[in-house]
Amino acid sequence: MWVDLLKSMLALTPSIVVIAFTNVDLAWSSMWPVILVAVVGVGGAMGDVVRWAFTRYRVTEDEVERHTGVFVRRTRTLRRDRIRSADTHAKLRHRIAGLRVVTIGAGQQVGAGEAALRLDALTKSDAAALREELLSGGSAESTEVAEPTGSTAERAEPLGKARPWWAVYNMFSVWAYVMAAGMLWGAYWILASVGVDVLGALSWAWDPGSRGWWWTIVLGLVACGLLGAVGMAVRYLTANWGFELDRVRRGDKEFLRTRRGLLSTREVNRDEARRRGLTISEPLLWRWMGMADTNIVTTGLSVWDPEEPTAILPRGPVRVARRVADRVLGEPCPLDAVLEPHPRAALRRRLWWATLGVLIPIGLIAWPWTTGLLPMWLVWVAVGAWLIALGGAWIAYRALGHAISGEYLVVRSGLAARATTALRRDAVSTIVVRQSVLQRRLNLCTVSARTAAGWGVYEAPDVSTSNGIEFARLTTGGVLDDFLAEADER
Repeated sequence: MWVDLLKSMLALTPSIVVIAFTNVDLAWSSMWPVILVAVVGVGGAMGDVVRWAFTRYRVTEDEVERHTGVFVRRTRTLRRDRIRSADTHAKLRHRIAGLRVVTIGAGQQVGAGEAALRLDALTKSDAAALREELLSGGSAESTEVAEPTGSTAERAEPLGKARPWWAVYNMFSVWAYVMAAGMLWGAYWILASVGVDVLGALSWAWDPGSRGWWWTIVLGLVACGLLGAVGMAVRYLTANWGFELDRVRRGDKEFLRTRRGLLSTREVNRDEARRRGLTISEPLLWRWMGMADTNIVTTGLSVWDPEEPTAILPRGPVRVARRVADRVLGEPCPLDAVLEPHPRAALRRRLWWATLGVLIPIGLIAWPWTTGLLPMWLVWVAVGAWLIALGGAWIAYRALGHAISGEYLVVRSGLAARATTALRRDAVSTIVVRQSVLQRRLNLCTVSARTAAGWGVYEAPDVSTSNGIEFARLTTGGVLDDFLAEADER
């Protein structure tokens, strides 16, 4: 609770200093941001007090329980044999107070995306003891961290590390402009609240009359991009400082553990028994720089979580990602398998869609252009968009591929992000082979492997019909044989 009070005071300190040492006009127009920060800070602190007063948790031999709520009491019960992860997280204010947030995952999620059970916050020693107990099956009465002995001793095998210079590759993104907009907006309100004429001070930079509109816009975009890039680099370094990936063995259990963070720390333990595969994704912009994202396909972890619990490496060189994949999946690594290319009909299908996607807007502007209502340069813009769409169709076609490698199926596809996924065949719960009208005319089909892990569906789009059915048969391990025999008879 005293951390909440300290956080609110720190948030108000700049405004208090300004009011005390400047002649700022104490009007509503200049003071409402200060009042808003005060209300939000006090409201959050009171909410934490109420949550602390009405929350209890208990760990038994079979279950973990949490009771919370004031007007509506909520009780969550989680069986210990269903627990798939026990993660610890600490923001700077938690670390100052010696606290940790423990998130216990079991594959369950509510509408808001909340984990199955979250305890915010326990003391550092209690959090470590609870995590050790839940992951290794220790005594439920333990409240201190015991020294590991015998067969339960923790043995860590390093698998990979992040490098600070990877921040250079994470600076340039459309999100840099979003971050720059947020930083500029905050700076504007802080300066405006103390009486600084921000727009007047920047009038020398924004002067279309002296340098022209185009150069002014280019200058503004470059300046905002550089500011956002610096912000993205700082964000990457603080979030992934000291990133380490280890394979941890506790008794007969194995976990993939990541640790990271400078101001806020986070440790995630992923049960190897729940792992179903691995994905290496290469976004289009970073593909030419040889960068990739590495995520495991597992049950019990949300792929929508902004903290990215499925990421076992931050965005980094693809050669490092493949080296880590080799060590995680074992030799021979299925991601190194030679993928079967898709037929040329798949390229034709993408070219047709790219052309139709541009011809429709061209048709809408054709009559206004012939009557002189629209300028000629719009036609050239449409032609340029068509050429870009054709290039995207070619890139998307080159990304297609599929293969069966041992106990894994491997699929690759994607334009904006070329994702290569190795999925265990015994984790596939459903196999779907579908054809659209155009696919039937081109003798193509899409094979979808559905699983309870990761995104849930992993597809091999636009495979030739014969190869697609054979790929589906090999994926299911003979389940389709009877259906195929009846189809052959008919």
